[in-house]
Amino acid sequence: MEQTSPPAQSDNQVAAEPAPVTNEAIRVLNLYQTADKIYTRSLEGFFHSFRRWTWIPMLAGYFLIPWISINGRQAVWFDLAERKFYIFWLTLWPQDLPFLAALLIISAFALFTITNFAGRIWCGFSCPQTVWTGIFIAIERFFEGDRNKRIKLDAQPWTLNKFTRKGAVQLSWMLISLATGLTFVGYFNPIRQLLPDLIQLSINAAALFWTLLFIALTWANAGLMREQICLYVCPYARFQSVMFDPDTLIVSYNKTRGEPRGSRKADQKPAAEVLGDCVDCTLCVQVCPTGIDIRDGLQYECISCGLCVDACNAVMEKMHYPKGLISFTTENVLDKGGTFRLLRPRLLGYFTVLILMCGLFAGQLSLRVPLEVDIIRDRSLLYRVTPEGMVENSYQLKVSNMDQREHRYTISIKSDQALIYRGQSEISVAEGEVVDMLARLQLPLTDVRQLNQEVEFIVTASDGAALSSSEKSRFLAPLQTDLHKQTGIKNL
Repeated sequence: MEQTSPPAQSDNQVAAEPAPVTNEAIRVLNLYQTADKIYTRSLEGFFHSFRRWTWIPMLAGYFLIPWISINGRQAVWFDLAERKFYIFWLTLWPQDLPFLAALLIISAFALFTITNFAGRIWCGFSCPQTVWTGIFIAIERFFEGDRNKRIKLDAQPWTLNKFTRKGAVQLSWMLISLATGLTFVGYFNPIRQLLPDLIQLSINAAALFWTLLFIALTWANAGLMREQICLYVCPYARFQSVMFDPDTLIVSYNKTRGEPRGSRKADQKPAAEVLGDCVDCTLCVQVCPTGIDIRDGLQYECISCGLCVDACNAVMEKMHYPKGLISFTTENVLDKGGTFRLLRPRLLGYFTVLILMCGLFAGQLSLRVPLEVDIIRDRSLLYRVTPEGMVENSYQLKVSNMDQREHRYTISIKSDQALIYRGQSEISVAEGEVVDMLARLQLPLTDVRQLNQEVEFIVTASDGAALSSSEKSRFLAPLQTDLHKQTGIKNL
């Protein structure tokens, strides 16, 4: 069979064929490339200072709350062994877990509301990853110097000076990680006991494991991965844009005013060289914690920290140009020349639902009674007839005091018939304790009117506290003999 050669191709066609394969290979390989280290520059400004004030209360609360005592107990303590959550003056038990679930839902919805209003300001000003990364970078800057010095130091060969500076950084990071890990575990194990146990090397294995784990995670997340957590690990970066609208406040670059970019002298007007206000100094990139260029437009990597706004405003001030080339603004204001709308349907809807959820949560929490009564009827014997001619039912009565102080309770019953209560009518229950006791109900055979009747056990605080709870059960009995003769119903 005669073979035919392929049709001739032009030089342009032959050269163009390998390009898609090469580009695709590069794109795949780039997914696994090691990210270059970001050396952030430190510049003072409004948002730089404001971030400190948002960090202080969060850090102070995180590290100090476990050391606060309320009624002789750690203020916040998640006691998993006893299945009790102590949150200041409130004690939550396993049956109260819906309150914790509701609180998490409210927090998530609050985040959605804030995002619709001002973008990712939670990430830029209050996220723990941002806060701890900022602390680690500040330590790095203290020992190694600002951006240019750190770049030069990393490029130098290892010397005593470099080893000393790097060692001081790592030691400081480990101390911060140790404090972070111990504090976190201290929310689940009493921290006043945890710290001496660690020093004396008598800490239990579980607490030691979790402490070491959180030390490693803190060191890795804030010291090594840093912005990689925000870019690739945190799911919020991926879906936060769906909560934006044209009136959401975001960090934006004014291209109309800034382009075309170009360097110039400080006293030179941009119009003289047909240039925009942007001097292309790249300071907005150098201060960015995630290393992006905000001049390329809105990007999911932007955490709305406002540091690029501070950097640009500082340059504009030196150039004697108006500030605000990079600013917190909205799409409507920037592109359409409109005005910022605070009252808009979507934000009002988020806010309304959030207020309703908070009100419902507060109402349910205020109506919560820190007292639980549980009745378990003796199922091995339906009833017992005593020699005195009494029908008797036995019950296991459990009274749980979920309050943070001891209470005395009185026990009573409510029924359609004159049941006689046999058992302790008054008990004392310590805070967070459960009292298990035997209770009996009796009824003369001559007074039996029903085979199966409802009875309610009522437990009420007798020490002045407004606590009362009840639980219903059943009282079983045979029919009275005379009633049997009249109705023909046999005894059980």
